[in-house]
Amino acid sequence: MDDIFANALGVLGRVAPTIAGMIGGPFAGMAVQAIETAFGLPATGDKDAALKAVANATPEQLQALKAEDNRHAEAMEELGVRRDQLGVEDRKSSRDMQVQTRSWVPGTLAIAMTFGFFGLLGWLVSHEPPQGSRDILNIMLGALGTGWAGMLSFYFGSSKGEHEATQLLARAPAIGASN
Repeated sequence: MDDIFANALGVLGRVAPTIAGMIGGPFAGMAVQAIETAFGLPATGDKDAALKAVANATPEQLQALKAEDNRHAEAMEELGVRRDQLGVEDRKSSRDMQVQTRSWVPGTLAIAMTFGFFGLLGWLVSHEPPQGSRDILNIMLGALGTGWAGMLSFYFGSSKGEHEATQLLARAPAIGASN
């Protein structure tokens, strides 16, 4: 069953990235509704049934899903909701919560994630993984690496702004250059 959901999420990511971004967050209900609309399913709000339908979709249904995704992307843009803003707002609310509660949990998780990521990475560099466990260790390393990058983004901000600033500077005329 997990394979079906993993397959469905992969299909959503390729065919309907806006809906895929919504399915795991606060807009999950809207994402399920979009899938039900695209596939002509009864409006039950059942996320598992919607994902199962995506995993077993026909090419025609995938085209309808893509069209529904485009409608949702336009609607979200009209409402001023951009995909990158959702992540920024999510991190901001987490940071605000941390300032208010002064919980020790995020710091402890960050330290554990750092030691886990670099510990596993160091172990993999210096040892041969046991027979049959290479794939699971690589999956674990990828998950720890992704979590570690998210932790850095939480504490130090996203690099998206840095990337945009670099692009703007690259297009700017050189200082002292004649026009």
